Amino acid sequence: MKPIPVTEKFSVVGQLQPGDFAELRRLGFRTVINNRPDGEEASQPGTSAEAAAAKAAGLDYVFIPVTSTSMTKDDVRRFGEAIVASDGPVIAHCRSGARAFYMWVLAGNADIEGFSDDRLIATATRIGIAPDAARTWLAANRSTRQGQAKPKVKGFYEPRTGSIQYVVSDPATQKCAVIDPVLDYDEKSGSTKTEQADKILTYIASEGLSLAWILDTHPHADHFSAAQYLKDKSGASTAIGSHVVDVQALWKHIYNWPDFPADGRQWDHLFIDGDTFKIGSLDAKVMFSPGHTLASITYVIGDAAFVHDTLFMPDSGTARADFPGGNAKALWKSIQDILALPDTTRIFTGHDYQPGGRAPLWESTVAEQKRCNPHVAGQTEESFIALREARDATLPMPKLILSALQVNINGGRLPEPEGNGKRYLKIPLNALAAAAW
Repeated sequence: MKPIPVTEKFSVVGQLQPGDFAELRRLGFRTVINNRPDGEEASQPGTSAEAAAAKAAGLDYVFIPVTSTSMTKDDVRRFGEAIVASDGPVIAHCRSGARAFYMWVLAGNADIEGFSDDRLIATATRIGIAPDAARTWLAANRSTRQGQAKPKVKGFYEPRTGSIQYVVSDPATQKCAVIDPVLDYDEKSGSTKTEQADKILTYIASEGLSLAWILDTHPHADHFSAAQYLKDKSGASTAIGSHVVDVQALWKHIYNWPDFPADGRQWDHLFIDGDTFKIGSLDAKVMFSPGHTLASITYVIGDAAFVHDTLFMPDSGTARADFPGGNAKALWKSIQDILALPDTTRIFTGHDYQPGGRAPLWESTVAEQKRCNPHVAGQTEESFIALREARDATLPMPKLILSALQVNINGGRLPEPEGNGKRYLKIPLNALAAAAW
């Protein structure tokens, strides 16, 4: 028995014998996947014997029998789920390890881990797969691989504030995340409702999805976050970037809230730059993207990047950088980091204001942004800063900024009811230095 590592968490091996399982445990493995149907050879111990040996060794055991011509979508889904569910390294076997390796590729792991075809072929060669055979198989299964690794994205446009909310789901496991949900608020009457958030919950239920994460890209200035409402309804974890504490400290002073806990405890998780997490079998990565605010982050999930107020659609330029804590120079760097992603990366923005009266749009690509966005194409850092600062000087503050920030730095929680049972917003006068009258 000689395990062949593919990644730190995943290895393959040829046919195992019951006596091998204790050694696998000693080597640090936690889960064994058997991809070999019973009865292929008389010398096979069979799945019953393997399962018993795994149990005796304290290993989890998963049986997903496949052949080179019978790897179904359900098989691939179960394979991916088994890797995600394992609390430690996974080893998969068939007769030689080839089928197990191909299952790993089909489950989208190669694309998530950033494997090039050359690296895959080199790994296949170590397993004993002929390079030409590996190259032919990779070419024949490219569309299947891409389909497995590509999240499904559903956008919900909220016309009152021009916001787009997203449900991002993993087709393999039906796990999903909600990004930047909106709590309805009418500033004229002071009324709140949950129509937008309930639409999202209805969609999740109708698609048979399971909500794993409620994610905010930053504390929003133009709408209330529905993160807390969705958490109360679903129990899913909430998260935001760790620099939210800087925004909390700034606005705590503006609102004169000396006792406000500006430590991020209002969310279940605070992400730092470079953090990774899972949505089902999909890997998600966090990029720190300051400039619009001190705390803005981008979520890169599969081939999709959720940039919110950093880039708009190519015909709409970029976000402003004049809010408290904003900075045009930092925004330029954040944009360049996003545009360094592969050209085919799908870009999902958080607002659309329908220039020229066109229908709402929210999806573009890195290539389209580079080619068509006038705040990007042909610009230098210096010209962008000049353009952005001149433009920002003409813009009024968002009409909800003083209302929204006190809710959003508190994780989407409305103010506590006072003695009469009513909730009250606190609006500081002359808190923001400049007004575009």
